Amino acid sequence: MKLLYFDCPMGAAGDMLMSALLDVHPDPNQFIDKMNGIGLEGVSFIREKTKSGGIAGTHVKVTVNGKVEDCAPPHHHSHGASSASGEHHHKHNHHQAHNHSHHEHRSLDDIDKIINKLDISDKVKNDASSIYRIIAEAESAVHGETVVDIHFHEVGRLDAIADIVGVCSLIEELDPDKIISSPICVGFGTVHAAHGILPVPAPATALILKNVPIYSGTVQGELCTPTGAALLKYFADDFEQMPQIVIQKTGYGIGTKQFAEAPPNCVRAVIGESGSNTQNVSELCCNLDDMTPEDIGYAAQKLFDCGALDVFTTPIGMKKNRPGILLSCLCKPSDRSKMLELIFKHTSTIGIREYNCERYTLDKREEIINTKHGDITQKISAGYGVSKTKLEYDDIAKIADKLNISLSEARKLI
Repeated sequence: MKLLYFDCPMGAAGDMLMSALLDVHPDPNQFIDKMNGIGLEGVSFIREKTKSGGIAGTHVKVTVNGKVEDCAPPHHHSHGASSASGEHHHKHNHHQAHNHSHHEHRSLDDIDKIINKLDISDKVKNDASSIYRIIAEAESAVHGETVVDIHFHEVGRLDAIADIVGVCSLIEELDPDKIISSPICVGFGTVHAAHGILPVPAPATALILKNVPIYSGTVQGELCTPTGAALLKYFADDFEQMPQIVIQKTGYGIGTKQFAEAPPNCVRAVIGESGSNTQNVSELCCNLDDMTPEDIGYAAQKLFDCGALDVFTTPIGMKKNRPGILLSCLCKPSDRSKMLELIFKHTSTIGIREYNCERYTLDKREEIINTKHGDITQKISAGYGVSKTKLEYDDIAKIADKLNISLSEARKLI
């Protein structure tokens, strides 16, 4: 299994994540050329080799119309932010926008329009828009505004859009089977932003990092930006110390800020093969005694459609001797909130139980077998010293129907 691991001892920001991923890319120059042709108006991606604390790595400099955007607008000083952009962002009401005319303020809809015009895959467009939605939802909760009314400041600038699209594109090209991040160092103290002096982590960053393990570390300042938090929250399947991995390549994304008596200011990306397919999963369960089988089947399908790893039912006996159904949904911990919402929406339950467990799986792949009766998909699973093969049921059934024979006869024929 191809594993991508992010090590974040100095937090994370969009540019640092993009730089770390580029540092493990097999052809970084080709990728930079591709990004410079996606149609992000006035934006240039420049790959630079640099160092922090004696460690050599990559920094991707993003310029807009030939210039690096200012770290922060006047009076919005960043104290120790680890990103190249020193990024902060916040909500602006429409009537406030003219007071800050030196920077554009884009809504979520504005950003979606920019992303959808780019020459990138539909997957990257969806990933980038989803990440902005995570940030917008956090901002709206912090400021008591609707998502529609949120206007991004620094994080809505073209260089920030470039960072997010760059990370999404790199992950698409590297195509890992699983992504894990270390617990995230967020720093401590306060940071000066447009809303005044804010605690570290900033309120929106803290909301984005809900259910994610974080720690303050020993460096004063804002180490994890909202964009860095949203990217890791969206892509990481788990947050834990590095699991067993056979390392193939290590890359370092260097931030531009310098810290006294601190570790190198970088994110480390590790690509390699994981010896065992283990995954932390959440099992969400509820008892149902007042739903029809059709309605339960509909709810189960909705959960599958939205990314559940498995959904199954078990007959149970409930109070007053009522026969009932135990509905169980396995999902990634990062999908827990979405699955809880769907279960409450599509079932009659008023309470859900959660169990956290490890899931062990075999490596899976498929190959096509060409036969005179048609193509058959063969599923191959291997690992833990065993190997299993299985022919795709739908393909076998088609041949059985076509030749008017039984399924067992069709399998023997193949």
